[in-house]
Amino acid sequence: MTTEGRDIVSVIKENIKQFGSTVTMVDVGTVISVGDGVAQIHGLGGAKYNELLEFPNGIMGLALNLEEDNVAAVILGDFSHIKEGDEVHSTRRVVEVPVGDALIGRVVDPLGNPLDDLGPIKTTKTRPVERVAPNVVMRQRVNTPVYTGIKTIDALIPIGRGQRELIIGDRSIGKSAIAIDTIINQKGGDLICIYVAIGQKTSKVAQVIGTFQKYGVMENTIVVTANASDPAPLQYLAPYSGCAIGEEFMEQGKDALVIYDDLTKHAWAYRQLSLILRRPPGREAYPGDVFYLHSRLLERAAKLDSEHGGGSLTALPIIEIQAGDLAAYIPTNVISITDGQIYLETDMFNSGIRPALNIGLSVSRVGGNAQTRAMRQVAGRLRIDMAQYRELATFAQFGTADLDKATRSQLERGQRITEVLKQPQYSPMSLEKEVGILYAVNNGYLDDVPLEKIAAFEQGFHRFMETNYPKINEIILTDKEIKPETEEKLKSAILEFKKSAAY
Repeated sequence: MTTEGRDIVSVIKENIKQFGSTVTMVDVGTVISVGDGVAQIHGLGGAKYNELLEFPNGIMGLALNLEEDNVAAVILGDFSHIKEGDEVHSTRRVVEVPVGDALIGRVVDPLGNPLDDLGPIKTTKTRPVERVAPNVVMRQRVNTPVYTGIKTIDALIPIGRGQRELIIGDRSIGKSAIAIDTIINQKGGDLICIYVAIGQKTSKVAQVIGTFQKYGVMENTIVVTANASDPAPLQYLAPYSGCAIGEEFMEQGKDALVIYDDLTKHAWAYRQLSLILRRPPGREAYPGDVFYLHSRLLERAAKLDSEHGGGSLTALPIIEIQAGDLAAYIPTNVISITDGQIYLETDMFNSGIRPALNIGLSVSRVGGNAQTRAMRQVAGRLRIDMAQYRELATFAQFGTADLDKATRSQLERGQRITEVLKQPQYSPMSLEKEVGILYAVNNGYLDDVPLEKIAAFEQGFHRFMETNYPKINEIILTDKEIKPETEEKLKSAILEFKKSAAY
């Protein structure tokens, strides 16, 4: 057979193979330039905003700029293998993340890939990382508490399920510590926790995961991490991925808590992307839509009404500020979005008051709705007493010799409340213990205890109650209020403990 005959036979065979097969249209473009994690692509006329694009070697990209004659995409991975002239395929999919119970106890990246060497995640369900927040009709009032186990917060700045409470302060003064203690306090509870680490050192993230494992809370915790060494696009996606994972639990009627640590680095990553994409810079070189960056994320936290399952998603975003400057661009944006803020102060931290909460500048816009009656009973006077103490302490620093007896006793009470509200890290406290010690200090039972013995008094009191009067703690926990008969028993127990001088 001649060469020409063989060619005809091969063409016929190929046509027979392809007979009846369906034809699929694929939108294909060509890379015209690549650099700094961004590829400019010619073609892809049908590409959509936030669509996933497939580069050679399985590398994925995210279409963020749709211009008249090209598409600019950020690359979710190592862009060093992409070169000019490479083909890019449209996937017709937006960025999705795996969701469901299979993620509990796992450490994943923002695309849902496991990072913990525990094998693949066994779930087929995925959700888009971006979604419109639930509307007003779907929501109900925030009325169920999230107990942090931190006395100051549970008493004075209560957090409710479905709330967005900002944790804000300078660097290294305990912002992450509050978030971590809150997760530790959920051990054995029904709250599913998602910790999102954005732009942090790998060693710090490993340390946090080690802490969760040490205290046995990985059983109801998911960690989503985009470390400082990861590309900016992954850091940009991380909080949206964590939110999508939490929304899945919320829509199943469960309660979830998501912590964004921290949104300052998230804004930095987005600024970096925007500047590389040549978007017009605004104040502090952030793009004009940086407010929308965080508002569309935090508005997704909600408590759904019973018709929509009654689940909730609580958000605790963290913001780092410079030298106590609350009026900077990103902090003021996030303060205006959230339902209150926990403000940590450097001077208080350095003076040994930890957690270093400034009660005057911290606020929860949900208030007593997120507290049980027992906590409201003991915390009602606490904020007023502390505010008066701070005001008096300002004047008393010049000398206490000329102060009248009532003013001196108020100062003494304020000092003891301050001591009681101090709390070491990794030691969240149960509700009944918080209520017991706050009742004691509020009603003057610690007024005659020397300041240096307050911490020992508190530890001894909790041991005494657990050993001799466990029923009182059980009643407070069950009733969720201090009834008159319970109050009498509590008073007797406190007086008995003081007589024993076991501290």
